[in-house]
Amino acid sequence: MRLSTRNQLHGTVVSVTRGEAMAVVRVRLTGGDEITSAITRDAADDLQLADGSPVTVLIKSTEVTLGVD
Repeated sequence: MRLSTRNQLHGTVVSVTRGEAMAVVRVRLTGGDEITSAITRDAADDLQLADGSPVTVLIKSTEVTLGVD
C-alpha cells in the first residue's frame, strides 16, 4: 500500500495497555527510541496488536508542540 503520509517510522510493539474505550500502544522504533500512540481499543483489536507485533507508525499532524524548561 502506498500512502501520502511522509513520516513513516518502522518499529515493534513493546506494550499495549487496553482501557474501556482507548488503548495506549508503545512502539520501539528501529533506532531504539520509543513512541507512544493512543488509539481506540477497537482499532487495537482490529489490528490484533500485541507485544512483538511489527508496525509502521504514521505521523500526520498540522501541529507539533514542544516544550523546554
